[in-house]
Amino acid sequence: MLRLMESADSPQEKLYERVVGGTYNRPYILEEGALRYLCFSADNIQSAMRISEPYALDLGYTQVMMAFLLFNCQPRRIALIGLGGGSIAKYCYRYLPSARIAAVESDPDVIALRDEFLIPRDDFRFSVIQADGAAYLSALRRGVDALLVDAFDRDGIPASLANPRFYESARRCLSPAGIFVMNLAGDRITCLSHLRWIRDVFGEAVIAVLTDDSGNHVVFAAKDRAFQPQWKWLLCQARRLEELFGLELSAYVKQFKQYYDRKIDNPSRVIS
Repeated sequence: MLRLMESADSPQEKLYERVVGGTYNRPYILEEGALRYLCFSADNIQSAMRISEPYALDLGYTQVMMAFLLFNCQPRRIALIGLGGGSIAKYCYRYLPSARIAAVESDPDVIALRDEFLIPRDDFRFSVIQADGAAYLSALRRGVDALLVDAFDRDGIPASLANPRFYESARRCLSPAGIFVMNLAGDRITCLSHLRWIRDVFGEAVIAVLTDDSGNHVVFAAKDRAFQPQWKWLLCQARRLEELFGLELSAYVKQFKQYYDRKIDNPSRVIS
C-alpha cells in the first residue's frame, strides 16, 4: 500500500505513474506486510519500521551505528543529522533516558511524516529541528558526546556535507571524549572521498565497517586523535551491554578489530 502526501482529490492514477516512473518528488510511505517504509523513490528506501515493534532497529546498519555505545554508554548530549523515519532517534529516546537528543532534518516533508513513524513529540530532552545539517553544526557551540550522521536526499549524501569543512565542524563540536558516526552509502568513489575527508580531519582514530544487509559502510571516529582501541576492554564492555541494549555488540567489536588490523597492515585498504 502506498500513502502519499497529497489531498484526497488528487488524481491517483497520475500520482501512481509518477511514483513508478521515478518522477514523484516528495517522500512517501510504503506498507508491505509488517513493515512501514519511508521512500524517496521505488529503489530508494530511507527507513523501515516494524509496525508491531516501532522502537526496534530493523535495518542492520542502524544497529551498527548504535555501537558507539561501546565507547560511551551514557552520553549526555546526542546530535543526529538526518531524521528519516526516526529509527535511531526513537531508539536513543527509549534506551538513553538521561540523554538530550537533537535530530536535524532539512526536508519539511520528512518531518511532516514523523507521526506515521511514531517519532516522539518534542519535549525537554528531545527535539526535531528543521535545518541544513552542515549549517547546524557550523553554528553549534556546545559539545556533544555522540554525533550520528545518516543524511541522504534523492541524489545521495547532500552536497552541503560533501566537503572537509563539514567534518571539521563535526570534530569541533564533539566533547573531548566524543564519538562521530556516519552511514556511508552510494558508489565506491563517493564513499572513498568522504572517508578520505574524515581521516584527514580525525587522523588515525577512524574505524569503518561494512554492514551485512545493505552494503553500507559505517564510520566511527574519535575526537581524540590519540585514541587507541583497547580490544579486551571493548569486548568485556560489549558483553556487559548486550542484554541492556539488545544489540550484538560483541560481533561489532570483532568487525572493528578486523578493519583496524587490516588498516594497519595496508593503509590504502580502507573500504572493501
